[in-house]
Order: sequence, then C-alpha cells, then structure tokens
Amino acid sequence: MQAVAGSKRRPSGDSWSTGDKDHSKKSKREDLHPQRMDAKGKGIAVSNMGALDSAMPSPAGQKKLVIRIRPKLPETFEEDTWAALKRAVNAIQQEIPFPDGLEELYRACENLCQHKMAEKLYIRLHRECEVHIQKELSKLKESARSPQTNFLEGINEVWTKYCQQTLMIRGIFLYLDRTYILQRPELSSIWDMGLSLFRSHIMGDSDIRKRCIDGMLEEIRRERQVDRDILRSLVRMMLDLGIYVSTFELVFLDQTQQFYREEGERMILEMDKQGTGASSLALYLKHAEQRVGQENDRSAPGTGYVDVSTRRRLGQVLEAELVQRHVDILLEKGFDGLVMEKKMDDLQRFYGMLASVDALDRMKKAFSLYIRKNGQVIVNDKERDAQMVGDLLQFKADLDTVLLSAFSRNDGFANAVKESFEYFINQRQNKPAEMIAKFIDQLLRSGKGVTEDEVEATLDRCLVLFRYIQGKDVFEAFYKTDLAKRLLLNRSASVDSEKSMLSKLKAECGSGFTSKLEGMFKDMDVSKDIMASFRDTRHADSLTNIELYVNVLTASYWPTYQAVELTLPSYMSTCLDNFKNFYQGKHSGRRLTWQHSLGHCTVKASFPKGNKELSVSTFQCAVLLLFNSAATLSYQDIKEQTRLEDKELIRVLQSLACGKSRVLAKSPKGRDVNPGTDVFSVNDSFENQLFRIKINAIQAKETVEEQQATTEKVFQDRQYQVDAAIVRIMKTRKTLSHRLLTAELFEQLKFPIKKEDLKKRVESLLDREYIERDKTDQSLYHYVA
Repeated sequence: MQAVAGSKRRPSGDSWSTGDKDHSKKSKREDLHPQRMDAKGKGIAVSNMGALDSAMPSPAGQKKLVIRIRPKLPETFEEDTWAALKRAVNAIQQEIPFPDGLEELYRACENLCQHKMAEKLYIRLHRECEVHIQKELSKLKESARSPQTNFLEGINEVWTKYCQQTLMIRGIFLYLDRTYILQRPELSSIWDMGLSLFRSHIMGDSDIRKRCIDGMLEEIRRERQVDRDILRSLVRMMLDLGIYVSTFELVFLDQTQQFYREEGERMILEMDKQGTGASSLALYLKHAEQRVGQENDRSAPGTGYVDVSTRRRLGQVLEAELVQRHVDILLEKGFDGLVMEKKMDDLQRFYGMLASVDALDRMKKAFSLYIRKNGQVIVNDKERDAQMVGDLLQFKADLDTVLLSAFSRNDGFANAVKESFEYFINQRQNKPAEMIAKFIDQLLRSGKGVTEDEVEATLDRCLVLFRYIQGKDVFEAFYKTDLAKRLLLNRSASVDSEKSMLSKLKAECGSGFTSKLEGMFKDMDVSKDIMASFRDTRHADSLTNIELYVNVLTASYWPTYQAVELTLPSYMSTCLDNFKNFYQGKHSGRRLTWQHSLGHCTVKASFPKGNKELSVSTFQCAVLLLFNSAATLSYQDIKEQTRLEDKELIRVLQSLACGKSRVLAKSPKGRDVNPGTDVFSVNDSFENQLFRIKINAIQAKETVEEQQATTEKVFQDRQYQVDAAIVRIMKTRKTLSHRLLTAELFEQLKFPIKKEDLKKRVESLLDREYIERDKTDQSLYHYVA
C-alpha cells in the first residue's frame, strides 16, 4: 500500500443537506458558488446536479477539483421554520405546552444558522422577547394601582418566571448562542439580552423602580426598627392587669400555629416537587432551626418583647407544626440520603429536633431499615463476594461515625445497628462467615505495607462482624483450614498477630472454640524440638545434599486431608524413611502418615541463562526431578512415574508449563494441558530477574473441591450436634411433644437450622431406636433407655 503526499481527496459520493452540522465549518475554497474562476481567469460553468467529480485522470501529485452545490431550499423555508420557533417561544412565555419537540426546535434553529439566516433570526428573537417584556410591564403597572396587591411579591414572581423562561428559550436557540452570537462581540448572548430587556423596560420604568426600592426599604425598616420597648411595655401592662394570657397569649399562639402550619405544608409541598434527596431535607431542617432561633429571640429575657412564660409553649407550637406533623414525610424524603452522604451536621440537627418532639423511635426505625436495606445489597451481591467483608467493614465504620457524631452515642441507635447487622448478615447463610475467615487469612498472610497496629485494629473490626454471624462453626472450619496452610507453608506475616487473633477468639467464644487451633500451634513448636533432636542423630548423617524438615501433626487438631498417592525419587524416599525410623524409635506405637499435598521444597535449577532456586510444592518437585534423567517426557510418562491422579497432575503441569514462570516447555503450545498429546521438556529459554522464584502459589489457593469439602464437613458436624442435642433433651424429659422438642432445640443450637432438617434428624433417631413415637399420639416422643 503506497502513501501519496500533498493532497487529500474528499469522497465523490458526498452530498449536502440542510441538517449537516459541519456545513458552517467548511472553508471558503470548498464552499463554491455556481460560477467561480479558475487559475487562468476562465469561468467554470457548473450544472445544478449536486457533487461532480472530474472524469479526466489527474497527473500524479495534482489535486482533483471537486465542486459541491447546496440543494435549493424551499422559498418558504425561513418563514416556516421561524413560525415554528416563534410558536414555541410564545408558548414558553405564556406557560402553555407547545407541540414541537425540543430537539426538533433545536435542529430548526441550527438549520437557519447554517444557511446564513442567523442575523435575521437574532433580530426576530429579540423582538419577540421585547414584546413579551412590555406586556409584563403593563401587567405590573395595572396591579400597582390596586392597594390590596403586594407589589414586591408580584415583581418577584415576574422575575422568577422570566428567568426560567429565558433559560428554556436559550436551550432552543443554543446553536445560535454558541456560533453566530459568540463570533460577534457587539451582540449580547441570549441570557444577557434577556437581562438587558428586563433592566431597560421593567426596572427602567421610574414608577416600577421606585415602588420596588421603596417596598424593599420598608420591609428592611420593619424588620430592623421594630420598637421592642413599646411592645415590651404593652405586654407588661397586660401582665399587670392580669389579662395577658386570655387577651394576648392565646390569640398570639393561635396565629403562630396557623402561620407555621401553612409554612410547613408549603415547604413540604416544595420537597414533593423536588423528589427525595438529602439537600431538600437539609434546607428544611436549617430553616426550622432558624425559625426556632427567631422565636426564642422574641421571648428572650431582657431583649424579647413576648413574656418569658410564653417561651415554652411558643417553642412547642413551632416544633409541633414544623417537625412533629411531618416526621414521617421528612424521614421518607431524605433521611437515607443524609446518612449515605455523611452529612453529620444535618443529621445532628435532625436528631435534636426529633428528640424534642419525642420521635426518636421513628428515626431509629428508619435508621434500622436503612442499615438492613443497604447491608442486604452487600451480602447478597454474589459477584462481589471477594469484596464483601471490606464493604461491610467500611459500612460499619460509616455507621459508627454517624452514631458518634450525630446521634450522641445513643444506646437505642447502637442496638439498632447491632440488631440490623445480625438480621441481614445471616440472610445468606454460611457465606459471610466463610468470607470473614478468608479476609482474616489474607490480612495475616500479606503483611506488606501494613503495620502491626493496623493489623490489630482491622482484626478487632473483623471480630465485631464475627459476633453478628450465627454460623460460627463455618467460620471455625474455614479459619482452621487457612491457618493450617499459613503455618505449614510459612505464609504467616507475623506469629504475634496469629496468636493475638487466637486470644481474641478465645476471649469471645471460650477455650472450647480454640482448643484445636491452640493444638496446631503446639504441634509446630513440638516439631521444632523433634527436628533439633533428629539432626543430632545418625539418621541425619545419611542425608547428603538434602535438607529435611518435617512437621509432625496431631491428626485430631488439624483439618482432614485426603491421602494422595505419590511416587518420590529414591533419594527423597530414603530421607523420609530415615526420619520415620528415628521417630518410631522414640515413640513406639505411633503411626506416621505422610501428607505430601502440604509439603514444599526448594529446588536448585541450572538454566542456560542462569541458576535459580525454585520454591515448589512436593508434587511439582517430583515432576521437575524427572527431567534430570530425561530430556522430554509425555503426559503419560509423567503420570506413570509419579502415580499422581489426573486432576492433580494437570494442575501441577499447568503451573509449571502454562503459568507465569514457565520452567517447562509444552508441545504443542497452549494454555491448557492435553493428556493425550502434550510433551514436556525443560524450558532452556527461561529467564527471570529474581534468583528465588515462587511457583507453589497453587498450594495456598483454595480449590473448589476443598471449599466444598470444608462446607460438607460442617454440615456433617452439625448433624452430629443435632442428634446429640435431641438425645440429651429426651433423656432429661423422657417424654416430649414434637413442638416442644423443636422449641428447645432452637434455644440450644448455636447455628441456624431449618425445621425440615430437624425433622429429618428426628426421623433418623427414630429409625435407630434412640426415641420412639407414642402409640396413640404420633406427635409425642418417648426416650428409649
């Protein structure tokens, strides 16, 4: 493909239309008229047929002349288009609907501007706006003659509507505003034009301007120059005469009540128009607070003009009309938004107002509903399970801030948080407990960029979530599995943090909950002593270039691991046999079972591009060592020599040949392992900046099978606990109805269980003859001794 420099051609099929936005941006060279002169001064005749391309081939490097003609517009195009625009402008000014759509009107304005009609359009629009403002001036003058009319309210209404109308008109004529007007500094924008017309006609009228300014000054004078001394003296007169309450106070409170009732309803109506939102509620609360301050000022001792004895009842009237009458609406309209946007000042103001009208219970209910609604969204979002605990911790931290800063650490609201968390976090059984255990595992494994104090603080926050979950046995199972991998694979960032978490769980749930976890730590300490003794014996002397370390584990403390068959190289098997002989010599009668799935090795490897140390699992090590005696091996060869099952072997080979660090080469290449065709060899081109490379990350990751096995084990343990509870209750009561039995079981069991599952366990015990049904009443059970 060759590039041609010096010219750019426009496709010959282009045509012009009245709606082409780019028409106004074409250069003068392209905007050709039917008669133009060429370079030699000769006229070029052009027929009115749209776009024409020269049929004669042009020499290389020369531009091809393309002439474009605008289609002829209808004779009434401008008048028809302006009629539609004028109809819309008049409808906006008269506050009535108009038939054409806003986009259609915008396009009409755009078309006029593109066809050189913008100047006349601006003049016509200016004339329409001027006619409208003159009509408004006539109405104001007419209303000014009536003494009953509030002139300030009238002119304010005209101004407010005029601003809204100008903005709508500008939206329709936006293309005119941003193109034609913008290019001519002598012209005012549509908004400035509207202001200019209002200034010159409305405020330019001397009578209107004088009445407006006089009215404003009178309002300010009334507010500024209230003669409080006279009012205070007259109130004192009524008090001395004993007629203050009956003559003045009752009427004053009635009028105050009516005033604030109307004001509150008017503001609530405005909130309805704006819809739900924190900003509208915040404005209402600030206004109510301001009104309270004003009324307190009127009845303040020494400076107010209403007697102090009226102050309490005056405050009650105001709170009843502005707050108590609208509590439910205010909570519904914007409370959730205030909490979500963390507007502490407004929440504190709202809390204080509701406390004054004894409506905190309704606020607490709304707070609880907010927590449950948003908490369920977090817990039930399966696509964000990995972020569940982090989101819950942040959610809890935000609520704690609200409790502290806005709700004065109110115990009732704190209990609402606790109950709401317990409700929504257990809506999805088992999963939150599992994810909390995994979050703590990630925290205790990483340790990068986090201080021990930060780890401790996060563990304390996780423990708060742990208190809310009912399935603590699920947490224990997953925590034990993750702890085992951290200990055996040396993945713990800090032993102190591990033991700190263990002590927290012990304080929370008792020693029975952590006894097996403590046994795991004890096994690790005992293993250190055993290996120290082993290195001082003759058994260790036979280990030539292999450094062996064995963790001796008590089976009852650790998770149950499925035995996996593996054939190790002879020199590795010899090492294991030497340790076995040593251990059984010291502890006769004990049986050792090797769990290779949790073993790991450091293998020294020599590659053409440098020597490396590879941190691998025992399975990976067994596969890699096969290549010391063979250059290439097929999948079947590796399987026969290691005796690994297919699923495990495929995982191992994928990590070695298809992962990030590909120490083995696979033929044919691909991301998946094909047992039938794949052949493996050492990757001679392997290189890495690091000397020690970790490839055993697959050991730390939990597989789907491991997750399912852990969950299944929890369910089995629960069945045993339910059976034991039923037998224990029946042994004590001897005879019990089904309803009372299930009621007692729900009280004793520490995990959630369905009635259907309880019924199955009862049936199982009936079949095994631990209990029996009554011969006359099938809902009655008897204990079988």
